[in-house]
Amino acid sequence: MKTDLKVNPLSQWIQTKGDIAIIAGPCSAETEEQLLATARLLAQTGKVDVLRAGIWKPRTRPGEFEGIGKEGLTWLNKAKKETGLPIAVEVANAKHVEESLAAGVDILWVGARSTVNPFTVQEIADALQGVDIPVMVKNPVNPDLSLWMGALERINRAGVTKLAAIHRGFSSFEKTAFRNEPMWDLAIALKTHIPELPIICDPSHICGTRDLISYISQRAIDLDMQGLMIEAHIDPSIAWTDAKQQVTPAVLSDIVAHLTVRKSDPKNVEFADKLTELRRQIDKLDDLMVQKMAERMALVEKIGEYKRDNNVTVFQVNRWDEILQKRTSYAKALKLDVHFVEKMFELIHSESIRMQTEIMNQPNQAV
Repeated sequence: MKTDLKVNPLSQWIQTKGDIAIIAGPCSAETEEQLLATARLLAQTGKVDVLRAGIWKPRTRPGEFEGIGKEGLTWLNKAKKETGLPIAVEVANAKHVEESLAAGVDILWVGARSTVNPFTVQEIADALQGVDIPVMVKNPVNPDLSLWMGALERINRAGVTKLAAIHRGFSSFEKTAFRNEPMWDLAIALKTHIPELPIICDPSHICGTRDLISYISQRAIDLDMQGLMIEAHIDPSIAWTDAKQQVTPAVLSDIVAHLTVRKSDPKNVEFADKLTELRRQIDKLDDLMVQKMAERMALVEKIGEYKRDNNVTVFQVNRWDEILQKRTSYAKALKLDVHFVEKMFELIHSESIRMQTEIMNQPNQAV
């Protein structure tokens, strides 16, 4: 999945006070007093780099508070003048872009509900033609890497090079501890395809509850994400939107203070040498794993041919149950994560079924 994105480093458009960028503010700008009071306290922490607030709020169902609208931009500008913090807002159409640019907003972001629709993203991109403003793009609601990359490419092709992705998790039918499943592998895949692209994590939307924000923030930083977007409100208990996932400025300050930021590329020679040796050992084991997998699949082919010649069905439920039970028991004894091993063998079994089905549909070549 190749891409030709041309992006600038985050450091060129966010001046950070610490090792990572911290973007914080209320989920929604509710009143001028609420926004200004929250902004003052966030600025006083000395840890916030950008003030964010929702002005237009696309809600799942009508009748809920859908944002204060254009008036909130005036409030944000007052907060900017008073605190010195750059301001960021979400835009969902060309009009939002035009009004934000006219108001002097410093950073825009495209929300998850917009990212999922290429028509919406293209409208936003067209409104950004020739404009030198940073834009952040949240992942789509559903786990679709191509949609996420496509949205980034559309914005980039409009001439925006101050570009970042925001990882806010993905919707899932399964009930878990999170509002949106982190699915870190998709964020890692995005970084693999576009190594120079800054990725910022939105733990508020991943968690859905303030109790987990510290944990998810540290996980994101451990995965070398370059910033956090955290929703903060002067009094989360009375917030008009997403009250459970917002924190006070004081709690935000404590979360940031307790983060451990590790180096992505240590310069210590002794460390580098040791890491190289350990990676060399992993490479050898990986090569061996691939070799053994090839040997296993060669046996699968023989089994497929034998089943075909004897008119036996591909899928044998008892055999699959036996494999899963034995392998997971062995994994547990070796202190491996059982869920991981189950997923691995499900993939192997799926490929085995595919290969045998293909063989079943080939004529017997025996004479």
